[in-house]
Amino acid sequence: MSIVVTGATGALGRLVVDALLATVPAGEVVAVVRDKEKAAALAARGVELRIADYDRPESLAGAFRSGDRVLLISGSEVGKRVAQHTAVIDAAKAAGVAQLAYTGVLGGPDADFTLADEHKATEQLILGSGLPYTFLRNGWYTENYTDNLAPVLEHRAVLANAGEGRIASATRADYAAAAAAVLTGDGHLNTAYELSGDTAWSLTEYAALLSELTGEEIPYKNVPAAAHQEVLVGAGLPEGFAAILVDVDEAIGRGRLAGTSGDLARLIGRPTTPLAETVRAALPAA
Repeated sequence: MSIVVTGATGALGRLVVDALLATVPAGEVVAVVRDKEKAAALAARGVELRIADYDRPESLAGAFRSGDRVLLISGSEVGKRVAQHTAVIDAAKAAGVAQLAYTGVLGGPDADFTLADEHKATEQLILGSGLPYTFLRNGWYTENYTDNLAPVLEHRAVLANAGEGRIASATRADYAAAAAAVLTGDGHLNTAYELSGDTAWSLTEYAALLSELTGEEIPYKNVPAAAHQEVLVGAGLPEGFAAILVDVDEAIGRGRLAGTSGDLARLIGRPTTPLAETVRAALPAA
C-alpha cells in the first residue's frame, strides 16, 4: 500500500508531500506527475514517481495500485476538470484503491457559485464510483490574496465586489496538513470535511491590516461587479476567468466562504494560520 498524491508538483501537491514525509517513510509516498524533470527534487527525497497526465486517460492505467490511498488534487484548468477527474476516478476504480480523497470546495453540494460546479460534479462521480472516499472541501486560500499583493501595494487599494462578506481562509500548508492527516490516519472513509480557517475576516479588515503593517493608507474599495470585471480584464486576466473571480466575490458577499466548522483545526491538531502571520510574511522586506 502506498500513499499517492496526484498533481504532486503543484503548489498544494508539494506541500502535501512535505507533510507526508514528516509522518511516514519516503518509500510509502508516490507522486503522480506529468513532468519527471519537474519532480526531480521529489525523487531525490526518495519519493516514487509515476508519470501520468489527467488529459491522457491511458497514461493513468499504471498510476495506482490495489490498496493505495490516493489524493486527487483538483486540476487547475477550469472547464476541463470534470473530464480530467473522470479519468483519474476511472483509473483508481480499476486499480481497486482503498481510499480516494478529493480536494473540493467549501460547502460541497450547497456551494452556489460557478467555481464550485466542477467540484460538485466530481463529488458525484466519486460517489457513483463506489470507491471509499474522503471529501476535503477546502475554503479560500489566504495566498489568493497574499500572492497578489503587488498591485494592491502599487495602487494602495484593495479592490473587490465582495461587500462586507467574510472569508474564513487558511493557508495552503494548513490544507496540505489536513490532506496528509486523512491519508495517514484512520476513521476518515466516506466522510466529508468542511475545511476553513478558525476566524473569518472581511476585506475591510484585510485592508486595515495592510495599512497597519505597511504604514500606508490602503482602503478597501467595494465596486460593482461589472467594474471589477473590467479592471481584472484590463490587468490581463482572460475574460472567462475574471468572470469566475467576480462571481466568487459575489459569493463571499453572500457568506459562502465564511463558515468556520473547526474541521480543519481538528484534523491538523493546531489552530489554523492567522491572517496577519501570512500577510506579514508576504510583504516585501523594508
